[in-house]
Amino acid sequence: HKKMGITARGAWEGVKRHFRELGKDIQHQAFTVVGVGDMSGDVFGNGMLLSRQIRLLGAFDHRHVFIDPNPDPDASWKERRRLFDLPRSSWADYDAALISEGGGIWDRRSKTIPLSPQVQKLLGLKGATAAPSDVMQAMLRLDVELLWFGGIGTYVKSGDESHADAGDRANDALRIGADELRCRVVGEGANLGMTQRARIEAGLRGVRLNTDFIDNSAGVDTSDHEVNIKILLNLAIAGGALAPGERDDLLVAMTDEVADLVIFDNYRQNLAISLMRALSIDRIGAKQHFVRWLEQQGLLDRQLEFLPSEEEFNERRARGLGLTRPELAVLLAYSKIHAYNSLLDSAVPEDPYLSKELALYFPTPLRERFANEMQAHPLRREIIATQVTNSMVNRMGATFVLRMQEDTGQSVAEVAKAYTIAREVLRARELWAEIDRLGDSVDFHRQIDLLLRIWNLMRNMTRWLLNAPGAASDIAQSVERYTGGFEQLLQVLPRAVSKADAVQFQNENRALQSLGYSEAFAQIISQLPALVAAFDIIEVAFELDCQVERAAKAYFSIGEQLHLKWLAEQIEKLPVEGRWHAHARGVLRDELYAQHRALTAQALRRCSKPKQDPLQAWAEGRESALSYTQTMFGEMHALVSMDYPTVSVGVRRLSQLVAIGAA
Repeated sequence: HKKMGITARGAWEGVKRHFRELGKDIQHQAFTVVGVGDMSGDVFGNGMLLSRQIRLLGAFDHRHVFIDPNPDPDASWKERRRLFDLPRSSWADYDAALISEGGGIWDRRSKTIPLSPQVQKLLGLKGATAAPSDVMQAMLRLDVELLWFGGIGTYVKSGDESHADAGDRANDALRIGADELRCRVVGEGANLGMTQRARIEAGLRGVRLNTDFIDNSAGVDTSDHEVNIKILLNLAIAGGALAPGERDDLLVAMTDEVADLVIFDNYRQNLAISLMRALSIDRIGAKQHFVRWLEQQGLLDRQLEFLPSEEEFNERRARGLGLTRPELAVLLAYSKIHAYNSLLDSAVPEDPYLSKELALYFPTPLRERFANEMQAHPLRREIIATQVTNSMVNRMGATFVLRMQEDTGQSVAEVAKAYTIAREVLRARELWAEIDRLGDSVDFHRQIDLLLRIWNLMRNMTRWLLNAPGAASDIAQSVERYTGGFEQLLQVLPRAVSKADAVQFQNENRALQSLGYSEAFAQIISQLPALVAAFDIIEVAFELDCQVERAAKAYFSIGEQLHLKWLAEQIEKLPVEGRWHAHARGVLRDELYAQHRALTAQALRRCSKPKQDPLQAWAEGRESALSYTQTMFGEMHALVSMDYPTVSVGVRRLSQLVAIGAA
């Protein structure tokens, strides 16, 4: 792993993400670092070579203290590289001639360390000398951009923890409180650089950080891949599909791709936490409910995980604070455990469509060559359950699965199947890949906004499939049923929606392409607001055996005349205080879409002439019912804001209209 540098590279994904959110590209802009560790160590050594822009002001390990008050990024990077390549090196091997004025390397066992004016200024210490423990403590408190943990020890505790709580007696003399941290970002490549309570306190104070189990997960992930690949190759050898002599060469040839698969997983986990963080303030009630539910199921001890109590949740809500990244990381982990165990106990891993996910776990050279052996892999079910869980929870957040279960009464297995169908029909993986492709060249807030828009549509599509009887029972069948209609809808939407919406689509499309996004991506993203109705429109086309374009034109024309798009927007704006509000809003949304679809089908059935307006055709002999509805919706439109009872009256009136049409 040291040769691959995989743990450090995984943790670096988190560091890059934090800086990105601060508007800094650390691969191209210089930044200051202080660290724990030395260049012979896997995590510290590899990490401190991952950007040539690093200005390492100081570091310490169990042997030495290294301080360089004004480093030259290029010269110091080359010297760190030399030390990294030197077997069993220590800071004592660093070329002192390359250290800036006033800096140096000292043995930790020295009684005192001399303080040059430069070091005094850097560390904020007075006096000609200081004890090594005081110097190291001052280094941890440095006003610096990145604090990089690559060595053993717990160096930061929370304000209400004792040193004994930190459980690392060797470093009691160095440890600081989270309120003393002045770094902007923490990278925790090593285990337990901070206590969890210290992470949370630092997060609440504005420090950007994850947890150690997120930052250093790449090492474990790589080991899992290696074990599963070796099992597969042994099966291939046993079956005569691979010569024993080829095995080791094949393993070496795949090292880089395995690393890429693992690093991408770190990237996605960091992005998942950023998405959850973006929604954390508005949706803190959903997080609170999820924690409560996990406790009720006996799956979580919130005190053990240092998650907020009910009072703390309420206090955070009142103060407009969400959860910190370290807390969200814990929820992400618990959500994955719950989903994974449920999927493993279901028939989902047997679904033939998901054998694709099994192939995607392995590097490309193995996918086609050993497809048969993959089906015989003893951990086949576990790999598929892991892949499906990661895709769903990383992309949709920790509370998604439970919310879908509670809103629709379906199992985790059904939620996973519905999510997969929605992802495939929308070609969401291509959309996500396009967002990743442009990466840092697009503003972070813009990137999160695009991801949230896809998230919102994916949520609505998944929910629709779960509410439609049998729609999520067979993945392949549903993907085939809806993909063609979805593609047709994309082509005809600009002609089917109102002129104002068509112009808006066009402007958004141009704006996205000007940022460098592909034409196909810009087309789908610009039309996302209208694609919420995709499944309903496709079903109307099936029901009436008509073209998707005809169904779409009727659907949007009726929506325009009855202000239904506006009504849907009012439903989205309803305040959510707790689970039942969220549920009520979801029910209103579902009901509005269902009645809109039913009215569209009724209108098209009565439409005998090609150019006839569907709603006018429906209204023949029912003019007063339509007129009454339009007056009511017109009056609602004039209101400054809507509440649950008013919206309910509007949705109820639409269902009465459908009942009149069915009579």
